[in-house]
Amino acid sequence: MTGQESALPFGDGLGDRRSDPLDEAATARATISADAVVTSWNEGARRLLGHLPAEVVGRDAAALLAEELSPDDVRAAAALPRWSGTLTLRHRDGRTVPVRLLAHRGAPSADGPGDWLLVSPLPGPGEGTGDTEDVAEDVIGQAEDDALLALASQQAPCPVAIYDRLLRLRKINDHMAQVIGLPEEEIRGLRLSEIGGKLESEDLERNMAEVLRTGERRNVETYRRVGAETRAHAWSARLAPLKTPDGEVHGVCLAAHDITEQYRARQRLLLLSESSVRIGTTLDVTRTAQELADVGVPGLADFVSVDLLEPRGHNEGAEAVEGDGAFGEPPPGPLAGPVVLRRAAHQSVLPGAPEAVVKLGQVDTYPEYSPQAASLAAGRPIIHRETDAAIRRWAAESAARAATLRTYGFHSMMSVPIRARGVTLGVAAFSRHSRPEPFTEDDVLLAEEITARAAVCLDNARRFTRERDTALALQRSLLPQTLPRPTALDIAFRYQPAGTYAGVGGDWFDVIPLSGARVALVVGDVVGHGIQASATMGRLRTAVRTLADVDLPPDELLTHLDDLVIHLSAEGGAGTPTGDVGATCLYAVYDPVAGRCSLARAGHPPPVLVALDGTASAVHVPAGPPLGVGGLPFEAIEFDIPEGVVLALYTDGLIGGRGRDLDDGLTALTAALAHPAPSLEAGCDSVLRTLLPEHGASDDVALLLARTRGLDASRVATWDVPDDPALVARARRDVTDRLLAWGLDEAVFTTELVVSELVTNAMRHAAEPIQLRLIYDHTLICEVSDGSNTAPHLRRARVFDEGGRGLLLVAQLCLRWGSRHSATGKTIWAEQALPSL
Repeated sequence: MTGQESALPFGDGLGDRRSDPLDEAATARATISADAVVTSWNEGARRLLGHLPAEVVGRDAAALLAEELSPDDVRAAAALPRWSGTLTLRHRDGRTVPVRLLAHRGAPSADGPGDWLLVSPLPGPGEGTGDTEDVAEDVIGQAEDDALLALASQQAPCPVAIYDRLLRLRKINDHMAQVIGLPEEEIRGLRLSEIGGKLESEDLERNMAEVLRTGERRNVETYRRVGAETRAHAWSARLAPLKTPDGEVHGVCLAAHDITEQYRARQRLLLLSESSVRIGTTLDVTRTAQELADVGVPGLADFVSVDLLEPRGHNEGAEAVEGDGAFGEPPPGPLAGPVVLRRAAHQSVLPGAPEAVVKLGQVDTYPEYSPQAASLAAGRPIIHRETDAAIRRWAAESAARAATLRTYGFHSMMSVPIRARGVTLGVAAFSRHSRPEPFTEDDVLLAEEITARAAVCLDNARRFTRERDTALALQRSLLPQTLPRPTALDIAFRYQPAGTYAGVGGDWFDVIPLSGARVALVVGDVVGHGIQASATMGRLRTAVRTLADVDLPPDELLTHLDDLVIHLSAEGGAGTPTGDVGATCLYAVYDPVAGRCSLARAGHPPPVLVALDGTASAVHVPAGPPLGVGGLPFEAIEFDIPEGVVLALYTDGLIGGRGRDLDDGLTALTAALAHPAPSLEAGCDSVLRTLLPEHGASDDVALLLARTRGLDASRVATWDVPDDPALVARARRDVTDRLLAWGLDEAVFTTELVVSELVTNAMRHAAEPIQLRLIYDHTLICEVSDGSNTAPHLRRARVFDEGGRGLLLVAQLCLRWGSRHSATGKTIWAEQALPSL
């Protein structure tokens, strides 16, 4: 044996048998059937007991026992899936051998219960069986164990360090030296905080001190770089006390396990979970894009930009305005070639994102070799390095971009298309310059998943914005752009759509001039939001104007409107009302001549009256059912209203929403209206500032303020006309005298004709009492009332007919004419323009 061989404890001279790690003879193994018959016997078993397989297989296993076993012990062992213990067995030469056995029950088969497998290690040092080979193994066994222990300590697959009771390093293995980056002889005797010099090292040392104090194990996770590597590693440090037999702690063993992949996988899951919570909190496109950028920094990248495809019809270079639809419908077709993108959001680990070349809202054209255009054309994520030819070419075209790449040290870039429901919305670009490690395929998968989730939110926001813009445009087209300015009322109004995310409602208001200088005020609210609510609002507003032209009383008008809502609801339910269409409405009519106001409401909040002394209070009007319920009556009230009083009509969005009770809101409204304002316009602004939150109402708000103005009694003339055709001429003379007194000489001829026709018709076709009234307003109104409910109508007179042309003449001579009914009969009125106006 050479000197080199003698230095190795493994040169046992036993030939090649020990060199085979799967040597069957290294362990004694036998199988026994359920009925205690030996079924197999290996070479190790022969070495242990000396019996040849032919002498044992097929025979009763009890013959190998050198001791008696009680039946209870046998039954108890047979019931177990595994048994271990020491039995005294009989050697072939007759002596007894104590043997440590481990027995496993085999899997049962179709033939019956499975066999038992018995295994036993061959005797170690001091446990020889007497064989020459076993004696030789006993001699070298202890040396081999010591050598293996030394090698295991030094070459263990995980880093290991030993610290004494003063937490000074005493021993490290090769792997730990590699992790630290220094050999053992250079750091022996130092503390961990002195070796690492980082906060993580101090935290580990504090935990080691606790292990020394308590004698209990601890697990600590830390994240640090290995030596000169650029990639950080996550470690699980297992700290175990080193105790003497009497339990005294003499040191700490630190075993580190690299859990970088598990740590990164956990961080990716946390980032995905965070993206689900933080992205899509609103239905605003720009804010959703910013949430995507915020989630990506710093968890995935040092700088993230989100650029959305520029929709058709927007000027390049124009800045986006929130809510203007600038991120609306993406262009169709393939995305090959240069693409025009608008910067929707960006975020950086550096305050203020100084590395951003493109400003927020700015439009830029990206050439086909840029990272953004390349990923959009490929339809998949692409990773770029700063050394790529395409990146160098892209940077060379812009001095600002080249300077940014050079100044901040961008070295790895990843572009991910933003796609949802088959539509490409834009691209998210992730870049690294502070962290040294480049993007990996795992980062690509993470970025794809986060971007895919954000894409759905962006598409939802885009669709919502498009629908909201459409509904707003429809609503604006259906609401009055300007209101008439009647002599009898001063008018001020405000209309404020719901906040950005609440959806467009169906509130409306109107001011409708009626006959006799009267004015109708209308405020309504359709149930629901969106385009459907806006369309329904338009239909109801048109219906109200049509019914108002018929001069129906407020309660009757609401009854007809209720029927219309029921009909609209039935249109969507195959002829059966579904209740999907509903509305509330308040309809008021002010008569400046009589100084009275009549109104009725259908489930709408009551109006507020501001008296001449400044006090404000709600007008007690029977609520009535909402429109669309059907079968229930509406009740109107009529009351005197002096000149100078302010009547406030509004929708529930003004007094409700944000969890506020409607009664509390009504109290707040009356208090706001009680504060004096220099004008109605200022009053509207004051009310909105007081009642609405700064970030917008949760529902549409309509507010209509009307201050009454009476009509001077000198501008109204009334005559009772007896039912005598001979007195028609006197009626004409009375009217002429009054017109001359008003200075309306030019209106005399036309007015005489109108009065003559209307009074004559009343005498021929109606009943007493007959009354004639002239009203001098911004137009000249002539009214003839009678006691008949028969409605007048135009008819075509034949050539030789003596009558039938009166109303036709009136219609031709006047701006408009009509009739209205009352409890005592009807009134036919005709309105003509004043030449001087």
